[in-house]
Amino acid sequence: MVTLKIDGRKVTVRKLSTILDAARKLDIPIPTLCHHPELSPYGGCRLCLVEIEGIAKPAASCTTFAKEGMIVNTSSPYLEKLRRTNLELILSDHPNECMLCERSGDCKLQELAYFYGLRENRFKGEIRVYSKKDNNPFVTRDMEKCILCGQCVRICDEIQGVGAIDFAYRGLNTRVSPPFEKDLNCEFCGQCVAVCPTGALTGKMWAHKGRQNFKEVETICPYCGCGCNITLYVRRNEIIRISSNEETINEGWLCAKGRFGYGFVNSPERLTKPLIRIAPKENSIFNVKQTNPPLPPFTKVGRGGINNAALFKEVTWEEAFQYVSKRLKEIKENYGPDAIGGLASARCTNEENYLFQKFMRVVIGTNNVDHCARY
Repeated sequence: MVTLKIDGRKVTVRKLSTILDAARKLDIPIPTLCHHPELSPYGGCRLCLVEIEGIAKPAASCTTFAKEGMIVNTSSPYLEKLRRTNLELILSDHPNECMLCERSGDCKLQELAYFYGLRENRFKGEIRVYSKKDNNPFVTRDMEKCILCGQCVRICDEIQGVGAIDFAYRGLNTRVSPPFEKDLNCEFCGQCVAVCPTGALTGKMWAHKGRQNFKEVETICPYCGCGCNITLYVRRNEIIRISSNEETINEGWLCAKGRFGYGFVNSPERLTKPLIRIAPKENSIFNVKQTNPPLPPFTKVGRGGINNAALFKEVTWEEAFQYVSKRLKEIKENYGPDAIGGLASARCTNEENYLFQKFMRVVIGTNNVDHCARY
């Protein structure tokens, strides 16, 4: 353990803790753009500069380790001038379109500009212009808004272990890019979107759905047994986006399903009542010609747009259970239990999946049980 003074207050932290860690333990605000507590220190934005007694120049608090007896000053007219200048330099190459940006109101860069009262920029010059290439269904990349904080690069490498993106080129041409500047083609977990401090990375599904005034609902992801905590942002009884807090069991990290796989909730194709398929009669207008692959059950067919949903009859739950029980018994008696197979769902609880496999093995008498999340 090491003890140091920050703004005249003593604090004791573990060895290899940074000055920024010690300051946050005391709840002393130090602005940052490139820092994330779960990622390796970077020191790129230079907004967390502090003065250390005995050192001539200010040092980045996120990359400087705390030492025994160190005396640190986090705020002074000189430091605030440096931070303001660094922020102006970052904004000099940043589009000024907060009115239309998806991250407006939830943008660290916008918040710092507001805090320092930056209405006009002294530094004007060449601005980066990038062509947008986003032939994927999940992530929108607007590299003109990128401030090169490197959080997306580090989280992809250090947390996901994928390394789908990295820095390319140098100087004014530096950018975050997939290999050979091709379209983004990865797992689409969305971790990069979650840590991006600006509007450079956003979810395509979130576009023009609202930015504020959401109802936040804390719940559990239904896709697998990990039990990740998620926050639903609901507007007009519709899920607009999903995120996760850092103080949860999954530390804020989510997979592609947990972050982007919520479209089924309000899908018009979602079944809400039990249905039983009715075999079409020969020469009937509902006798749909078989195709390979077969048509989905709700495909409109025929010259008049006949809906194949007419092949299903709405029944009560009691009728549905009786029908399923009768058919399973008939198949088992005529063809044996191994003619039956069961597919469980990751959206069920562990207890429900246990009961399902128990039913298949004990009642039906077969080991033909599989699961959609087996791989």
